[in-house]
Amino acid sequence: MTKTRNQLPVVGWRELIHLPELGLHEVPGKIDTGARTSSLHADVLEEFERDGQRYVRFSVDFREQKVRQICEAVHVDVRGITSSNGEKQMRYVIKTPMRIGDVEFRAEISLADRSDMKFPMLIGRSSLRRRFVVDSGYSWLQTPEIKTARGHKP
Repeated sequence: MTKTRNQLPVVGWRELIHLPELGLHEVPGKIDTGARTSSLHADVLEEFERDGQRYVRFSVDFREQKVRQICEAVHVDVRGITSSNGEKQMRYVIKTPMRIGDVEFRAEISLADRSDMKFPMLIGRSSLRRRFVVDSGYSWLQTPEIKTARGHKP
């Protein structure tokens, strides 16, 4: 059964993202319906094979917390993806569980250098489709404790 739009959870223009299999939690993400594929700021360290599957090992740096997380994931593809400045870049694409609020699903995520961007993660429309409705006038709608902590009101 397909949910109608008014039954779908609402996300704001930014939300906290959880990637449990990668050990990444509360990653600030910008919702971007203009982007097809979600992307994560990462430095690809190496590609390797395990049990007949292709993997990629990468690091995710959280500069403010001075933390570097090393992650491994099955990589499903290397794709030409158009960046925000219009240039086509070849990027590794992984598929891993993603959780926004109470909704968990498998998502394709490209690994990109987002060091010049304010948000380490961008959530594209393929991750949003048939799961969420976007209200760009609000933030943290799936993370009410942030709104309370920062004094924001819905």
